[in-house]
Amino acid sequence: MFVVVMAPLFNSLLSPFTSLLSFGEKSYLTLDIGSSSVKMLEIGRKGRSFRVLKAGLVPLTNHAVQGNIVQNPASVAEAIRTLVEDHAVKAVDVITAVPGPSVIIKRANFPAQDPKELQETILFEAGNFIPESLENVNLDYQVLDQDAQSDNVDVLLVAVRKDVINSYITAIDEAGLVPVVADVDYFALENMFEINYAPNADEIIALINIGSHYSLINVMKGGRSAFTGDVPVGGQQFTDTLVRELGLSEEQAEEAKINGIVQGRNHEEIEGVISSTSDQLLDEVQHALSFFGTGSTEEQISAVYLSGGTAQLPGLASAMSQRLHIPVEVSDPFRRINISGRDAEFLRHHASSFAVSAGLASRRPGDR
Repeated sequence: MFVVVMAPLFNSLLSPFTSLLSFGEKSYLTLDIGSSSVKMLEIGRKGRSFRVLKAGLVPLTNHAVQGNIVQNPASVAEAIRTLVEDHAVKAVDVITAVPGPSVIIKRANFPAQDPKELQETILFEAGNFIPESLENVNLDYQVLDQDAQSDNVDVLLVAVRKDVINSYITAIDEAGLVPVVADVDYFALENMFEINYAPNADEIIALINIGSHYSLINVMKGGRSAFTGDVPVGGQQFTDTLVRELGLSEEQAEEAKINGIVQGRNHEEIEGVISSTSDQLLDEVQHALSFFGTGSTEEQISAVYLSGGTAQLPGLASAMSQRLHIPVEVSDPFRRINISGRDAEFLRHHASSFAVSAGLASRRPGDR
């Protein structure tokens, strides 16, 4: 059984929930709009069972998404329309995510109250926790735990600047679709894991998604997010280093990343460049994880699950395991999600790249 940890952000901005079809729930479209590509899933759901109906990925032009904001909504909208048309997608309601580095996440304690009073208290006190004018952000929250001894509740506050969320909404609107839920990629990754795996409640698990320009980290403790962060190294850095050090084209560098070989270059040269860049990524990940916990036995991370296209880089998982001295494996975002249709082979080949998209599949308007 999976647990939806994070409430759908900014639902008040978006469209209301529409009715269910008689045979099950209507299909939704998930869009993971990254800095280098848009990844799309059309998802059908019945109860707790999910099925991928369509899947696709299309690259974005340079700088279409930059600095965690959609700088060129028209270009992104065109990419989305291409995916929808090429895959004959029928769903129009979109579930998307904003990038974690653009989001302010704070934990706070408030006196236990009935839900309406608690909401009013949180909205009144939020300015003491969010280092940004509340007029400039969209704010949401999730009640996590209630302390029986102190009669307080633990609340997760999440805020994102309006210009960030509006840039994603604008691109989706221009594509002729309807944005209904905006989540955060940190929490979408968490939902992906909980859909597909059955972690021990006592385990501490680190989820690491290697994106194009940054890698996000979500450490789960007791089935809930205990630490989130990001590191400024992603798959594009591997490509850029291969281009710079070996004089390869972008296409050749991508081939070298995937296959370890490219015409005119020996394997040892390519492996050396990839290894040095991997060391940079591992240094950043190790440093980021050092901020979690106290170093005590009770706070030790027991396993790491990698995702993102670069997660499948040969030898990366084993190198990370040796560096961190804990098991590391590449996660399967569709381990418990059915895949059907003509896109099944494509999705199995690129599964790791769709971790955030798979996590968004569990979200629906009205979740709380």
